[in-house]
Amino acid sequence: MSPSKPRNASPDIGFAESSLGQSLLRMLAEGSASNRAIADYLLRNQVRVTALGIEELAEACEVSTATISRFARDLGFRNYAAMKSAVAETLQSVLQPVEKLRSTIARRNASPALESLGYAEASITATSRALSGTELDRIGAMLTRARTVYVLGFGLSTFLAGTLAMHLQPFCRHVVEVAAAGGTEVAASQLATITDKDVLVVISLPRYTLAAVSLARFARDSGATVVSITDSPASPLAELGHQVLYAHGTHPVLPSSASAALAIIEALAVSLMTSNKANVAKAARHTEAIAAYLYGEHQIRSSSTQKKEGASRRRNVKQS
Repeated sequence: MSPSKPRNASPDIGFAESSLGQSLLRMLAEGSASNRAIADYLLRNQVRVTALGIEELAEACEVSTATISRFARDLGFRNYAAMKSAVAETLQSVLQPVEKLRSTIARRNASPALESLGYAEASITATSRALSGTELDRIGAMLTRARTVYVLGFGLSTFLAGTLAMHLQPFCRHVVEVAAAGGTEVAASQLATITDKDVLVVISLPRYTLAAVSLARFARDSGATVVSITDSPASPLAELGHQVLYAHGTHPVLPSSASAALAIIEALAVSLMTSNKANVAKAARHTEAIAAYLYGEHQIRSSSTQKKEGASRRRNVKQS
């Protein structure tokens, strides 16, 4: 099996879209429990695997070396060494653009905090390369047509869900931030009446929340359209989403970075806002409604009102 060159995407996504990655994803979906564990490890730790012997990989996956050998043969390789070589070949084509950027970051000799900003930049760049405007527009149209758009995120994804809900509210019929008022029980109650006329946007990055996966599956089983925002095709939300937006989340210190996910949310909001003239009018009405509570707008309006009142008083004085 020879690796095919994936499209220009983030490393996790690019690897998953290669011929080897696709085989691993099928194994992840259809294989035995031990094969699923190995496939999941390979999809998430490609770089590490290239340095592991068969005994070390077996220990990491909590399986025997014989199971690793059978896994390699099931994928069409002669042995584990051949499979590891294929992983390395695939990675070479996937990692070139990202490694170039990472090397640039490393050469800056910046503080860890500034390096983190560099990784955020790399994540957003890698995510942007893998997205298409057509894909975002299609999802925007789905959200516009939905009876109710439910937005779900737990843990660190809660603030992402809240941001998305705020962006969507002026342009969708009804938006519900599922977990805003409480925990899992409240979220489950919010989704109890979800139907095929609704859309659920679920957001989860490593470390994935079990509740997000369970509730996304419930929504899908109820006939709703599920849009997943997650980091990798190996994510449990990838198989549950009718539409999946991948936000590159790899970070050297944090469990994952939310920078690219936030960028996707903003891009989706912009796509929705500019999709038709009606939304432009909705944006204007929304701005008008909240203007009194915005500092800059309040100052301008107060000044304008005072000038009008002053002019009116001057006219009344002249007339009298």
